[in-house]
Amino acid sequence: MAMVLEKFPVTIYQDEEGWYVAECPVIPGCMTQGGTLDEALNNIREAIELCLEVRGENAEENR
Repeated sequence: MAMVLEKFPVTIYQDEEGWYVAECPVIPGCMTQGGTLDEALNNIREAIELCLEVRGENAEENR
C-alpha cells in the first residue's frame, strides 16, 4: 500500500501557561498541544492522521 503525503496548514501559538497549541484550521476540531514546539508538531501530525482516518471510516459507513 502506497503512502500518500498531503500538506495541511497548521497554526501554532504558545498559551499563557507555556504550552504550544497546534490546530489544523481546515479540519474542524483538529487541535492538540505539546510542552515543546517539536512535541506540538508531532502531536498535530498524529491528530491530522487520526481525523482523516475517522472521516474515511464515517464516509464508508454512510455509503
